[in-house]
Amino acid sequence: MTDVAIKRALLSVSDKSGLVELGQALAARGVELVSTGGTARALREAGLEVRDVSELTGFPEMMDGRVKTLHPMVHGGLLAVRDNPDHAAAMDKHAIGAIDLVVVNLYPFEATVMRGAERPEIIENIDIGGPSMVRSAAKNHQFVTIVTDPADYPILLEEIEASGTTTLDFRRKCAAKAFAATAAYDSMISQWFAFADQQQLFPDFLAVNGVAPTILRYGENPHQQAALYTPAGPHGRGIAQAEQLQGKELSYNNYNDADAALELCAEFAGGDPAVVIVKHANPCGVAQRGSLLEAWEEALACDSVSAFGGIVAVNTELDGATAEAIAKIFTEVVIAPSVSDEARAVFEKKKNLRLLVTGDMPNPRRGGLTVKPITGGLLVQTRDNGAISEKELTVVTQRAPTPQELKDCLFAWTVARHVKSNAIVYAKDGATAGIGAGQMNRRDSSRIAAMKAAEAAETYGWAEPRTFGSAVASDAFFPFADGLLAAAEAGATAIIQPGGSIRDDEVIAAANQAGLAMVFTGMRHFRH
Repeated sequence: MTDVAIKRALLSVSDKSGLVELGQALAARGVELVSTGGTARALREAGLEVRDVSELTGFPEMMDGRVKTLHPMVHGGLLAVRDNPDHAAAMDKHAIGAIDLVVVNLYPFEATVMRGAERPEIIENIDIGGPSMVRSAAKNHQFVTIVTDPADYPILLEEIEASGTTTLDFRRKCAAKAFAATAAYDSMISQWFAFADQQQLFPDFLAVNGVAPTILRYGENPHQQAALYTPAGPHGRGIAQAEQLQGKELSYNNYNDADAALELCAEFAGGDPAVVIVKHANPCGVAQRGSLLEAWEEALACDSVSAFGGIVAVNTELDGATAEAIAKIFTEVVIAPSVSDEARAVFEKKKNLRLLVTGDMPNPRRGGLTVKPITGGLLVQTRDNGAISEKELTVVTQRAPTPQELKDCLFAWTVARHVKSNAIVYAKDGATAGIGAGQMNRRDSSRIAAMKAAEAAETYGWAEPRTFGSAVASDAFFPFADGLLAAAEAGATAIIQPGGSIRDDEVIAAANQAGLAMVFTGMRHFRH
């Protein structure tokens, strides 16, 4: 059996969008409509004839609507294998009528949680009958069509328009989507119970889900396949929710790099104009200035070579003058909370440039878990949302940092949190002077950052690299004095690092001998 005629439909939906139009279309094809509560009322108000589920089951809705569809007259009509003689006999014996189409979407559990409802209301918005009907219909998709998404109503009507039937291929697709919908729904509920209700950071079973995949052209490399999912449960705004105003489709690497740029730029939300330039998920230039154009120029000066083909994020509305400056080099993606008409006009000439508007910036201090797959398992940890204030720093050298050195230390430390380990960041006057990322030892990161600063000085014709008089941040402690001495050779005068090495005394002594000021944070920021 492949095509199945739709003679009776059971409709019970929380989301009423498209419901009346669907009911009218089904009724026009002679389909009997069976419904419950608010769904039945909405259909009747539209002038449609509807049979109550209570009439079908012989029992009224009871217990504040908790019990209405949990009945053999409903689930027998959904689960009966129509060409099985025993099932057919049971249907005849108990006068169970077949249900050919089920249209259900579930109680708005997520929306109830998101608006801050009290626990009793949240519990009442855990749907029981809905998922039961969905799963029964989906299991018996050989004979029953299940639709859980209002967006699929037109597809359903197109399917049955010619002969009043649905194809097996369509029912299989609907069943797969239905089971995914109930899995995501249960996942949201289990997450709420674990994290919000029970404050269980690492529950016995970790539910990870996503919805509405965007199929990407390929993954990190062309031979890999990729897709973007967004969380089925509560989530804030981020790159996945940004509005793309123009440009080619975002690739897997674009999303990854753009997320890194936005995460770092969010550190400066609400402050002076800031520009972040990212390449391969590592910042290659960051600056904060009185104007966005100045911030762009200073960020670009840190490493103009790496900035080519990079990702740019800004923390305030993107203006026309800054857009003109950015457009002078090849840029893959530009991200901003908002974009002026003048800036849009500039970028419209760059058809391939992806322009993203985020609206709100993500909260860099937000909680949550990060998940990383490994062979045979998942590594799960809380987000690295730690931050250090000036008063939490410990001066460990004979010389304390000057106010400007301290300011540069904190700026460099903020950037270093977002640089792959081993991370070394030189900063001066609110701009990065050199960045060393992802090396196997800290000394090499120090030297690479200094080398880039020297190249920048040569490119721009400066008298000396901007590492001279700079502060340098290390994402983890200096295990030996060599990394610190490399920074001193580059001209740094202040150091910020976590401390905690068994050789701290040796490193502090080297700093004192070099006349450096050094502060410990007591917090490490490895990023692998």
